[in-house]
Amino acid sequence: MVDTVKNIVQPIVDEFQFELVDVEFVKEGKNWFLRTYIDKPGGIDIEECALVSEKISERMDQIDPDPIPQAYFLEVSSPGAERPLKKEADYQNAIGSYINISLYEPVEGQKVYEGTLKDLTEGTLTLTIRIKTREKEIEFDRKKIAKARLAIKF
Repeated sequence: MVDTVKNIVQPIVDEFQFELVDVEFVKEGKNWFLRTYIDKPGGIDIEECALVSEKISERMDQIDPDPIPQAYFLEVSSPGAERPLKKEADYQNAIGSYINISLYEPVEGQKVYEGTLKDLTEGTLTLTIRIKTREKEIEFDRKKIAKARLAIKF
């Protein structure tokens, strides 16, 4: 269903020369939410989100049969400071940035890591992690990364 919605939303986002960062369809409590994250260089503002939301809503109402049969709330927003890394370009743009990764299985006893993205190949991702007063590099198999996002360093 998310892929179908992405195909519907992508031309709308392209029309405004924005980037489609992500689309998710999630249930929270008893309500369903269709969340669309958009961005552009310099960031996206609330008026731009409202404009895209209106266009998506109009387009979804025109499609028969409805691609999402149940009731849902449509949300369009910026990905925020902790933007998810989904596409290869996202990862490439994040080299040198502080990121958070979640793994499918533990590496060195942990499933979540934060550090600076040092290197990236087709099969691996290397993070520089600070442990107390020293730095350590850890290489991760990209197939074992469940989620990755930019992170705020405190």
